[in-house]
Amino acid sequence: MRPLKVGGVSRFVAFFVAFLYLMVSAIAPTESADMAPRSISELVPAATLALGKTADWVAVTSDAVWVGSTGPFAVHRIDPKTNRVIAAVTLAGAPCAGLAVGFGSLWVPMCTPTPSLAKIDLANNRLEVFNIGAAAAEAGITVDDHGVWLVTDKDGSLVRLDPTTGKVQATVRIAAGSYNPHYSAGTVWISQADGAQLTAVDTKSLKVTATVATGPNPRFLTAGDGAVWTLDQGDGAVTRVDVRTLHTSSIALHTPGHGGDIKFDAGLVWSTMWKMPLSVIDAKSGRLKCQWAGPGGDSLGLGFGSIWLTDYHAGSVARIPLEAALHRCSEAGLP
Repeated sequence: MRPLKVGGVSRFVAFFVAFLYLMVSAIAPTESADMAPRSISELVPAATLALGKTADWVAVTSDAVWVGSTGPFAVHRIDPKTNRVIAAVTLAGAPCAGLAVGFGSLWVPMCTPTPSLAKIDLANNRLEVFNIGAAAAEAGITVDDHGVWLVTDKDGSLVRLDPTTGKVQATVRIAAGSYNPHYSAGTVWISQADGAQLTAVDTKSLKVTATVATGPNPRFLTAGDGAVWTLDQGDGAVTRVDVRTLHTSSIALHTPGHGGDIKFDAGLVWSTMWKMPLSVIDAKSGRLKCQWAGPGGDSLGLGFGSIWLTDYHAGSVARIPLEAALHRCSEAGLP
């Protein structure tokens, strides 16, 4: 994901909320592990595909893997049976704020002169564009059973769009500087990249049901094992938020900075950052189990028995066999 500047809420507010988070974390046990990162070179890709000048954002469907690029502005459809790009859908601007799958379509926020949203039919790759978009680069998009969710301005307008017409169905006011939504089990969770909190919105009542302090500048997030996990760009840690108790804990990854990605699968939380392409957390224990350092990284997807890992600056995506990565991690003590 591309670097971006911090805006919206003041630095004072962000630091104050971060301070509150640290006080809560001091009470809650923090799980982490000090270990020397392994070399990413030990994870040999089954395939590496060159896509453009940069490669960013990964979405996995039932029969394909989609990856965004610049140079060209496009999203690329990869057939996991052949490891080949079978379609490239050209876009009017950079796919700059995530990918989401739902309602038979791939949804792609674009950084065009006026932010816009691409809808790509998964059956025939047909492109449709709506005149509404994400509030910022490195923002996000998510889908539930009723519509498509994204934040459209820096003041905190979370909207749900009709997936057929692209019209706004509902608007929920959330904390300013919150950009990245993620849907899970009846709730949209939105991280506050220009601050230090997570907001929960019930998708039926359209009401804010909780706000939780996190580490500084949480952006990318995922859900699994009864928790929401935020990748905090300010301190390079992951915050775990229990969705029932809202209890928080922090797992140090030592990967601060812009960019990155985080995904949950089968009891493990995977994250990526530039120069630390992969980190894996055991969800049950909340402990960092393995890290791989070296070139590459920045976004990832999980599917078809593989980790699909982009190298943003090389403009490529690598398919890494999941079993091989787990085997290497077991050598470091992963159960």
